[in-house]
Amino acid sequence: MIDLHAHTNESDGTFSPNELLAEAERIGLEALAITDHDTFSGYDQAASYQEGQARRAGGFPMDLICGIELSTSYRGRAVHLLAYFLNRAPSQEFRDWVKTLEASRLRRNLDLAQELCARGLHVTLEELSARGGRIVARPHFAALMVEKGYVSSLQQAFDQYLDESGVCFVPRQDPEFKIALDRIHAAGGFPVLPHPVRVSAILRNPEEELVRMRAMGLRGLEVHHSDHSASDVALYSMLASRLGLAATGGSDFHGAAKPGVALGTGVQGNVNVPKLVLDQLRRSARP
Repeated sequence: MIDLHAHTNESDGTFSPNELLAEAERIGLEALAITDHDTFSGYDQAASYQEGQARRAGGFPMDLICGIELSTSYRGRAVHLLAYFLNRAPSQEFRDWVKTLEASRLRRNLDLAQELCARGLHVTLEELSARGGRIVARPHFAALMVEKGYVSSLQQAFDQYLDESGVCFVPRQDPEFKIALDRIHAAGGFPVLPHPVRVSAILRNPEEELVRMRAMGLRGLEVHHSDHSASDVALYSMLASRLGLAATGGSDFHGAAKPGVALGTGVQGNVNVPKLVLDQLRRSARP
């Protein structure tokens, strides 16, 4: 069993990189991809820790995959994009570009904090940074709002204030989907569309959109995900096969930020990705 979609507290998860590695080893994962939002910090820390452990133990107990989840703009809507670096590390040029995305997120966070304060919900970036790692995201805002008693739940924070329909929503200046794809390819990465059920919820015809995305350079589709029902898995498996996209899968684990999602197995065991998926992905990624 493998998991190709997991987050640490360097973005919006709650497990440290080392804690995530320990949990992956505890449940017997054969491979784990760390795919934090707009940063490699969690992966870098985990890789360094694993290398030290391997030297002491005489071998690597688990296949650790370098990944990242990018926020992009596709036809005016927010769409995420996974990138895996299966054959080589991301280039310094790509890492430098990712840092510009961090700067864009910081500007959005400043504006969002101001919007909330203007409505009497006083949050500061200092408070938020104490909660997050390198990346502060909207879930950190939501958790702080619950802690301060401004809302009763994370869901209320998003519905009322933080989501696109919320009164304090502030859009980010995300890179265009095609630009992100080009950057990933230039850096030797393998781009995959995560949780496509969320895309189908905002874009009318998922197959039509996937055809467009494939023409732009998309290489894979996350067939298995905690948000996907059995019928969703069947649909996206069929679409991946029909369109020549590599099928991938992962839990989208965030720790306590998404308490119903277990590493490796998703929601009540709805995710079960065999090692064969990673083997096929690596073959697809070869030049």
